[in-house]
Amino acid sequence: MTLWGGRFVGSMSPETWDFTVSPADRRLLEVDVAGSRAHLIALSVAGILTDEQADGLDNGLAQIAGEATAGTFAWDDADEDVHSAVERRLGELVGEDLAGRLHSARSRNDQVALDLRLHISATAARHVEGLASMVRTLARVAADSGETIVAAFTHLQQAQAVPFAHHLLAHAWPLVRDAGRFADMTVRSAVSPLGAAAGGGTSLPVDPKASAGALGMDTTFDNSLDAVASRDIVSEYVFCCAQALADLSRLSEEIVLWSSTEFGWMTLPDSHSTGSSALPQKRNPDIAELTRGKAASATGHLTAVLGIQKGLPLSYNRDLQQDKEHLFAPGDDLDGALSSLGGLIAAAEFHPPPPGPNVVALDLAEALVARGVPFRRAHVTVGTLVRALEDDGRTLADLTTDDLASAGGDFQPTDVALADPAASVAARRSAGGGSFDSVRRQLLKLDAWLGSLEERA
Repeated sequence: MTLWGGRFVGSMSPETWDFTVSPADRRLLEVDVAGSRAHLIALSVAGILTDEQADGLDNGLAQIAGEATAGTFAWDDADEDVHSAVERRLGELVGEDLAGRLHSARSRNDQVALDLRLHISATAARHVEGLASMVRTLARVAADSGETIVAAFTHLQQAQAVPFAHHLLAHAWPLVRDAGRFADMTVRSAVSPLGAAAGGGTSLPVDPKASAGALGMDTTFDNSLDAVASRDIVSEYVFCCAQALADLSRLSEEIVLWSSTEFGWMTLPDSHSTGSSALPQKRNPDIAELTRGKAASATGHLTAVLGIQKGLPLSYNRDLQQDKEHLFAPGDDLDGALSSLGGLIAAAEFHPPPPGPNVVALDLAEALVARGVPFRRAHVTVGTLVRALEDDGRTLADLTTDDLASAGGDFQPTDVALADPAASVAARRSAGGGSFDSVRRQLLKLDAWLGSLEERA
């Protein structure tokens, strides 16, 4: 059914129907019913519905809500959208005359704007839980790694020695920020547009605060045109998904590298990897690779959402129907990536090799700086030392006191001990740096953050 047939003669052409109707918004069924139940409260408070009418409508909507939850709601090919489907089903349950009263002081324009906000708020809360679960997994693997030391990389070249736990936790902190973004944007999504109607408001005496309060929303719109036309909350949500997927994609890229024979840092679990149709020996990191691909798709969805909005005159335009596919897809991908990637990390075996010997070069330079040597001169001195060792077929692991004496630059014989990556990590002093003390502090902070989420849940 459609909600606008009175002005038209005849029926819509099949090709027009197929082009203009999309089933994408069927996912909004539960929130659409919730919004309708809140709206009838506002109609009842305003005296537009009698108590008997309000009770009848609410009973019908409650039955539809049950069907939605159970997955038994029967869609009709003639349903133009989720709003018309609910009104059609409501008419079947309570009669068309009573069902037709529910749309008083309301338009599909403010109705869909509310549905989107309710969906985004609920979905964002689920993403926060998923991100917290991933952080918890990374923290556990980091804690279990003990005092394993690896190379940190810049430009994919070994740079400094750090605890493996420090490297793992470097992937946890972006996810904490991602969770914070989702939590923050839900404050802006919790604004009810009901009462804006088609865009100009309504002459009926409904109080937007009545329906907002029924939905647990403290805030209502300030401008009715803005209420139905704006989709910045959709853009913000899709950005949050895209950024979280980008962060997971960076972790995924490391998993692809770490699980390769060339790196050999980890062994993928059979439960979270795939094989090759042609190469019997292969164990492939498909979950990580798909996460990288889905991160790219999320970027495309964000671009599309922004593009849909950029040139629209006020207030509502049908272009906005296209936002649904770009809203739902990145959220689904984020849920899937968090679940699958988290399972992979939890079940994987990590066995990174020790770092290469030259990762201690900066420590030698800083030893000179601590004795008053300008850093640029210390940099040249250590670089010259590394080159001399390379010319002799050796590395800093082979460093001797004679080498230090030949290099000059205020080296002392005891500096030979600095050529040990473990000594490098032990000497790290900067807050948040790659030391085991830093790892312990990070784990405590992450545990406190996870605890605060549980308290608020």
